[in-house]
Amino acid sequence: MNGKKGEDYTGITIVYFCHDGAGNVLLAKRSKNCRDEHGRWDIGGGGLEFGDTVENTLKKEIKEEYSTEVLGFEFLGYRDVHRGNNGKKTHWISLDFKVLVDRNMVKNGEPHKFDEVKWFKIGDYPEPLHSQLPHFLNSYKDRI
Repeated sequence: MNGKKGEDYTGITIVYFCHDGAGNVLLAKRSKNCRDEHGRWDIGGGGLEFGDTVENTLKKEIKEEYSTEVLGFEFLGYRDVHRGNNGKKTHWISLDFKVLVDRNMVKNGEPHKFDEVKWFKIGDYPEPLHSQLPHFLNSYKDRI
């Protein structure tokens, strides 16, 4: 397919809420090198590439971003994400997961993308948050 995913056609993204099983969530602070929302805290995510699987993308992205393995995961649901990027409308289908990781193995695997990677108590989130994170948290508040 020609064009840019999310802009010229609907993109699919895998979004993950990484936790340690003890009431903490892993967030990354987006750097100026990210596509948008610089300086905002976010959970993780990555686009699904043609020919890859959802589960492999989930594991690959977490390994790249947080340098750790997936210990377990639960599919939470999906969301239509309509927003804008540089004045263009975008549309993504977000496949959302809750993922258990080993807190002691986590480190910033992409320092060019993230200024910081840090653990926070679930419900006690830093500011400013990525614009889509409150929607995610509200959608799954009874499951995270």
